[in-house]
Amino acid sequence: MTRSLKFFVIAISFLLVSALLGGAMASKTASPEETYRHMGVFSEVLSRIKSEYVEEPNMSVVSLGAINGLLESLDPYASYMSADQYKQYQREHNAKKATVGLRMAKRYSMFSIIASVPNSPAAKAGLGTGDMVEAINGVSTRDMPLAYGDIMLQGDEGTTVELTVLRFRKPEPTKIKLTRAVVAQPAISSKMLESSIGYVQTTTLEEGRVTEIAKAVQDLAKQGAKKMVLDLRNCATGNPVDGIALANLFMDKGTITSLSGQKNAKQNFDADAAKQVWKDGLVVITNRGTAGGAEVAAAALLDSKRAEVVGERTYGDAGLRKTLTLDDGAAVILTVAKYYSPAGKAIQDNAVTPSVPLLEQQEPTTSEDEEETPNPATVEPKKTGDELLKKAIEVLVKGKEAALDEKAKAALDAERKKKATPPLEDSLGPLNIPKK
Repeated sequence: MTRSLKFFVIAISFLLVSALLGGAMASKTASPEETYRHMGVFSEVLSRIKSEYVEEPNMSVVSLGAINGLLESLDPYASYMSADQYKQYQREHNAKKATVGLRMAKRYSMFSIIASVPNSPAAKAGLGTGDMVEAINGVSTRDMPLAYGDIMLQGDEGTTVELTVLRFRKPEPTKIKLTRAVVAQPAISSKMLESSIGYVQTTTLEEGRVTEIAKAVQDLAKQGAKKMVLDLRNCATGNPVDGIALANLFMDKGTITSLSGQKNAKQNFDADAAKQVWKDGLVVITNRGTAGGAEVAAAALLDSKRAEVVGERTYGDAGLRKTLTLDDGAAVILTVAKYYSPAGKAIQDNAVTPSVPLLEQQEPTTSEDEEETPNPATVEPKKTGDELLKKAIEVLVKGKEAALDEKAKAALDAERKKKATPPLEDSLGPLNIPKK
C-alpha cells in the first residue's frame, strides 16, 4: 500500500468513526434514518475515492483499513476476522501450543504489549509493557486482527517467529527472533518480611490461583503476619471474575465491582464476608503491566479504602468480550460490557491510579540478542533495591502520608482544601449578578 493510500485509509476510518460517534453523541436514541444518513457520508467518501483518487485503489484493502480503524478507536481489544481467518481462529485459539508469552492490545494501529510472562521467550528478549510489535514474520500488524496475531505467535515447540519491534525509548524498528516454548506462569511467591509483614506475589489470576493466594495468606497469618503486601506487578492474565474473588479475600462488605454494557443490564458484585481471609492492614503494588482481573481487585480495594495502592498506573483492561459472527462468515470480537470500580469509573478506560504513586526503577540489563537496554517493565525486581516494595512496607509501618513525597503531599493538601472550602455560591447563597 502506498503512503497516499494509507493516508486515505486513515481518513476513511476517521470519517466513519466521526459519523457514527457524532450521531451517537447527538442523540443516544437516534432514529434509523439518522444512522443511515451518517452511513451515507461514509459511502459517498468511498465513492469519491474510487472515482477521483490518483490511481485505482484496492477497495477491499481500503474497506478493511476502515473497519480496523473503527474498531481500534472504540476498543483496543477488538478484532475483525475474515471468514478464512475466523475458521483458523476457531481451530487453533484453544489449542495448547508453544508460544512466546505475550499479552497484547491494539494501539496506534499496531500491537501494543501489555505484559510478557516472566521467564518466557519474550521476557528473556526484554519485551514488555509499552513496546510495539510492528510486524510478525514480516506481516504488518497494522491491519492484522488482534486475535489472529495471537495465533501467529503460536506454533510447535522449538520453532521460531520473527517480530519487528519498536522498543522502549528506541524509535528505530528492531527485528527479534524468538523461539517458541511451552510457557508456564511462575508459582506464587510468599514470605515474611520485616515488621511482621507478610508478602504475596502473583503474575497471573489464571484458574486456581486465587485459592493458592488465600492459602498463602492464611499460612503467613499463622507465621505471625500482622500486615500484608499483595504484589500484582505484571499480573495481566486471568478472567476479571477471578479479580472479584481476589478482592473478596480482603473485603467483608461493600461493592467490589459492577458490570454493564449497552445490552447488558448493570450487575453488581458485592463482597461476601464468609470468603474474607484477611482483615488487617493491606497494601497492593501495581505497575504498568497490571491488567484485567488484577485491576478489578486493585480498584475495589482502593476505592473501598480497604488498601492503599503503591506503584504505577495500571494498563487498563477489564471487559466482557463476545464473538459476533457476520453473514459472510467473518467475525468481530468486541467488548460488550465493561467492569467498573466502586467509584463508578470504567477500568478499561481509566485504569487504576495508585494512591501512593511511584515509578518502578529497574536495573538495566542486556538481552542476549542485542546490545541495548530492554523495557524496564520486563526486568524482574532485584531481591534488594526494590523501591516499590520498600515504599509498600513504609506505608504499612508509617502510614500513607508519611510515605508520600513532597509533590504528592502538596497535591493531597490542595485536594483537601478544595473539599473543605465550599464554592462561593454555596456559602453566600445564589449570586445575583445584574445583566449589562
